[in-house]
Amino acid sequence: MDLQTQLNELAKRTLEHREALLTEEAAKTALVMPFIKALGYDVFNPSEVVPEYTADVGTKKGEKVDYAICDGSKIRILVECKPSTSPLNLNHASQLFRYFSVTDARLAILTNGVVYQFYSDTDAPNKMDDKPFFTFSMDALKPADARTIEKFTKQSFDIDKIVQEAGLLKLQSLLRKELEKEMAEPSEEVIRLLASRVHGGRVTAQVRENFGKMIVSTFSAIIRDRVNERLSSALNAASPSGPEEETLVDESADMHVTTAEELAGFHIIQAIASKVIKPNRIVMRDAKSYCAILLDDNNRKTIARLHFNGLTTKYVGTFTDKAEERHLIADMTEIYQLSPVIEARIKELDSGKG
Repeated sequence: MDLQTQLNELAKRTLEHREALLTEEAAKTALVMPFIKALGYDVFNPSEVVPEYTADVGTKKGEKVDYAICDGSKIRILVECKPSTSPLNLNHASQLFRYFSVTDARLAILTNGVVYQFYSDTDAPNKMDDKPFFTFSMDALKPADARTIEKFTKQSFDIDKIVQEAGLLKLQSLLRKELEKEMAEPSEEVIRLLASRVHGGRVTAQVRENFGKMIVSTFSAIIRDRVNERLSSALNAASPSGPEEETLVDESADMHVTTAEELAGFHIIQAIASKVIKPNRIVMRDAKSYCAILLDDNNRKTIARLHFNGLTTKYVGTFTDKAEERHLIADMTEIYQLSPVIEARIKELDSGKG
């Protein structure tokens, strides 16, 4: 079975069972060990995958890392696990930093079985970086993720190449975040730069404000046009037409595509709902501007809204009575932090008060 197939199966298992995996041990057994196995390592060979790896570090005695993946006497990868419902926080993985400096490892993974963060020593030799160079989530697995994960498999493992690429991936990740910020809310520098290129007059405060709005809408238009181009190409490929029968995508049509992240968000809310009602009563209706999560497929019983269609920021809308409150999220796992208000909303709607 190839890596992509194994990852897809693990992603499906993650969506189905993550809410039930409340402890670190459960997440390790059900999610993390299968992932290590998918990388080609024998999880039952203690000379290859060492559970509860211990190395005394300074005054810290008997502190453990969940897994050490080895190649003979050398440690390739250190793995630290958290419960599947816990957001990842490096403050809770200080042993990774300490072990990184006293072992042969130059690669470390921090995971809750859903989100995987990969660290190396791109900033300073033998010192683990504060920020991951690569992150992926089983909630929203992309084909590009599998191509990167392939490099960490037993068969393809080359630490020098990994560290070299880690530096590039980290810079690319940081650059992407900066570009996303500019696309969502252009900085003064970017506004002035672009305005000076297309505006002949003085860049006043009003001009800056207008250009800031235009930059955001222009980014949106560019991305929309690219999507339409790809849709047109796909439609033309599926149904070849003559020159006089050109297939076009109508921008005015109410076209929308349910994304992997929207599906992941729906499944997470469905998992939260399973505590109080049958999950098959939770239904998703995707619209142009948001994805609605409904009780009993009733648009008068909105549980939450997923505002994931923006260029950069993602919000989850929750409801108290009829008022919507939007919560900014950085990754899918943060939806679990909204469990109390989501459960309360479901109980309210199910009782007939909503």
